[in-house]
Amino acid sequence: NSNKHICFASLNDTPTSSRPEVVDLLLAYIVESFDRETKVIDFHYPNELLQLNNWELQDEPATLDDILISCRATLKYAIKTAHPRYFNQLSTGLDMVGLAADWLTSTANTNMFTYEVAPVFVLLEYVTLKKMREIIGWPDGRGDGIFSPGGAISNMYAMLLARFKMFPEVKEKGMSSVPRLAAFTSEHSHFSIKKGAAALGIGTESVICIKADECGKLIPADLERRILEAKQKGFVPFFVSATAGTTVYGAFDPLIAISDICRKYNVWMHVDGAWGGSLLMSGRHRWKLDGVERANSVTWNPHKMMSVPLQCSALLVREEGLMQNCNQMHACYLFQQDKHYDLSYDTGDKALQCGRHVDIFKLWLMWRAKGTIGFEAQIDKCLELSEYLYNKIKDREGYQMVFDGKPQHTNVCFWYLPPGIRYMEDKEEQKKRLHKVAPVIKARMMEYGTTMVSYQPQGDKVNFFRMVISNPAATFEDIDFLIEEIERLGHDL
Repeated sequence: NSNKHICFASLNDTPTSSRPEVVDLLLAYIVESFDRETKVIDFHYPNELLQLNNWELQDEPATLDDILISCRATLKYAIKTAHPRYFNQLSTGLDMVGLAADWLTSTANTNMFTYEVAPVFVLLEYVTLKKMREIIGWPDGRGDGIFSPGGAISNMYAMLLARFKMFPEVKEKGMSSVPRLAAFTSEHSHFSIKKGAAALGIGTESVICIKADECGKLIPADLERRILEAKQKGFVPFFVSATAGTTVYGAFDPLIAISDICRKYNVWMHVDGAWGGSLLMSGRHRWKLDGVERANSVTWNPHKMMSVPLQCSALLVREEGLMQNCNQMHACYLFQQDKHYDLSYDTGDKALQCGRHVDIFKLWLMWRAKGTIGFEAQIDKCLELSEYLYNKIKDREGYQMVFDGKPQHTNVCFWYLPPGIRYMEDKEEQKKRLHKVAPVIKARMMEYGTTMVSYQPQGDKVNFFRMVISNPAATFEDIDFLIEEIERLGHDL
């Protein structure tokens, strides 16, 4: 909050007459985003929104007034993801230091492929990735890593490295040179594991989904059974992705038990901590990732629980040099071997991308501003709010939890049963009607613009609300408001 006020004050101290009009527009939007009296969303259907403004591109340049009108319209219909009552996605909130860092990054407008063109940013990525590896628990922070365009790409990097580690010839000769591979992940894991297998030519049918328990945690015995089964069918198990913080339930897979199995069968262990990895910053909650230090690779998205502005995702790798060997192509117009500085800081050749956005400065500057203890307090507060919500609704009339026990992360999954179906004796009919409740309430939330929270089915479970809290601006009063708003919008269903 103090950082927010400092930034606002510095902007407000500038005489309006000497400040670009677009800065006033952006500042007003930031202030509105934190104002609970404003709407989270001014919802319009796509065909309506297309007609409200002229969005078409033209041959002639627009006037400056028209440009400002376009900026205002864009922000008017944007979702206020910084709003304290926006709970729709895993990435929420707006940090003022992070915003300032993003502005500086865009002002510098450079590429992350070489030290030559991004000296400070390359060094900051080096020191930050080392710090993150230390927090994971790898000795002296040794290893490797890279910032990528999101957790899905970080997970795909991990699968790419696992395949190269086992079959390095695949880089030159392709999939025809290797046996049939098998990857393993929880049935509750993120869809990016299958998407990565499809992109890498491994195929989605080679991703074997392992059963999870009633709380969403992978069952190690089923993992071992399916590995043996795959081997008997002629597949070569090469990759296990454990999840630290599943997307829907917020479950943490048992990493120590999974690690034991991976070591037994010589399989690469990856931890998808895109959502839950930030709990490593919390002394109170990091035990949920016990065993993460045994992993070969870890995905960690600071743009989620740490509220770093999008995008900011890191892949951390335990073996140094593996990424370079796997991905390098020795482009002589970028990575000349006779440069006058230490070539290990030309990190671009270990990336899949050539052009790579500077994602590091936001995280680094926020870390400097908050310190590790600041991030810890922020994360602990969000988890405290989720426990408050759970305790408030677990025995409240009209609410039913999707699974027993308090949340492992900030995910709180529940059904709201309106009075009209609450006491139905025909349970099949009740279930059928309950499936329609969450979508209607969500639509009403968006039409009124008061709040946003996600819903989905899971397996044989009908649509339920999945509340997630990652916005440091949220308070206990906002949780109370959400409960009252769900009841207000759903009472007549």
